[in-house]
Amino acid sequence: MRLLLLACLRAQTGNATTAARIQNHLHAAGHICVLKDAFLYESPAEIADLTSTDKFDAALAIHLYKGGRLLQGSRIPFGIIFGGTDVNEDVKSEEKHRVMGAVLEEARFAVAFTVEMKELAAAEWPEARKKIYVQTQGIKTTPSETFDWYRFLERAGIPTDTDRLHLFLLICGLRRVKDPLYLVEVFSDWHRKDPSVHLGIIGPAVDPLFTREVKEKVKRAPGVHLLQELPQDDLHAAVKRCFALVNSSTSEGMSAAILEAMDLDVPVLARNIPGNAAIIKHKETGLLFSNPQFSELGLGVSLAEGLCCSDLPATCCTGA
Repeated sequence: MRLLLLACLRAQTGNATTAARIQNHLHAAGHICVLKDAFLYESPAEIADLTSTDKFDAALAIHLYKGGRLLQGSRIPFGIIFGGTDVNEDVKSEEKHRVMGAVLEEARFAVAFTVEMKELAAAEWPEARKKIYVQTQGIKTTPSETFDWYRFLERAGIPTDTDRLHLFLLICGLRRVKDPLYLVEVFSDWHRKDPSVHLGIIGPAVDPLFTREVKEKVKRAPGVHLLQELPQDDLHAAVKRCFALVNSSTSEGMSAAILEAMDLDVPVLARNIPGNAAIIKHKETGLLFSNPQFSELGLGVSLAEGLCCSDLPATCCTGA
């Protein structure tokens, strides 16, 4: 079968990573899967021409609005994979809600990564409940064996005394829904009290205006660093060497960064939102937090309880 897969393909983003994995899986199953960036198309007519010219048998789209709207009135059968922000955020827009409902009505099926996501979608479009299936993400980590951890730290201006270093990594596209500024102040305060603690924010500049805001805030926050983007293999190697992964998003479908950290046996601290709570069992497979208003001591205690550390410098006895 010849399949079209529409997704937002900004480099080093979760959607791009998920799309590549789906494409690889379909290829392995014997299908031809052509990946196209939804941002390159403006209307369903353009996709209709593409599917007709390239003789596609069926189509998939990641994100009910960004990808799905381009498949409205499609001449070929199609399915939808919820992205997270479609169900969590875009439903708040009356126009987007209307478009997404129409897309879901036409779709042969829809895939949600979690039961919680399915229920959110079904609450908005009850008539679509029977066509929504839950399929959790599969992930594969490939940490580079040649990644130079010390050079990475040096380039970021982070001390290379790794016996004392406690680097927390926050991996996200720089846009407001990922809320990378949520923990900047508390980590900077923590760094002032314990210089071994650092927060590294790494990800593509998805929103240029917000990226400038992040850069300005980080400049005034000792111990917090905006890091250069890395190829996926190097990023996995960096995650493997960090003290813990942090996620502070206001909305997630299913965070690939969290799943990858878990696969690499790295502890996870994540904001307590439905997408994160669906994959993290608090104080067993990670730590869920609800606000940034805790002191350095409070965060240290939470780490000790949630990640099985006797104190901050100790080695954690569980991977999140």
